Amino acid sequence: MPLQKIPYDKLEPLIQDHLDTDENFETAQLIRELKTAKRRKYLLKSELEMICKWKSPRAIRLIKSNSEKKLTKLTKEAFATRSEKRKMELLTQLSGVSVPMASSILMLLDTKRYGVIDIRVWELLYKIGTMKSNPKGTNFKFNEWYRYLVIIRYFAKKFNVTARDIERTLFYVHQEYQKGKLYENLTRN
Repeated sequence: MPLQKIPYDKLEPLIQDHLDTDENFETAQLIRELKTAKRRKYLLKSELEMICKWKSPRAIRLIKSNSEKKLTKLTKEAFATRSEKRKMELLTQLSGVSVPMASSILMLLDTKRYGVIDIRVWELLYKIGTMKSNPKGTNFKFNEWYRYLVIIRYFAKKFNVTARDIERTLFYVHQEYQKGKLYENLTRN
């Protein structure tokens, strides 16, 4: 079922009225656990598995199929580059890592600069007209993620909060206005 009518036609007042700056306990704990990876500048397999279990446990079999060597190489390169496009290209070379999973990796290691992209935040942004493509919020491409990233960073700076705070706010607003099951409208391929 679709989102209910949202009483906003612009993103700024929606964020201003619903801004959430309190991280939930489980996520805050995972962020703390991943500080070592952030300092090390690459992920271990056990850390990627923790991220997967947090974001999308259905991908765990694919995530576990990555070798430690490949994981180290790709995450080391991704965390070293300043290019957002290159980061995404490298992370999505890992089995089980799509754009939403890659955005989760980046967010959990750097909440200030990143938020998670997923169907909820995208559907909300599409509904109020901020996004004009991909109405179902699936199979994200780099350009969609990058546009999303620019938007959440803009509002993070404007409200003096983290990109994660903006993303989490959008996620919670979507939950508030969602009718029925989230994946009801998606067609199966």
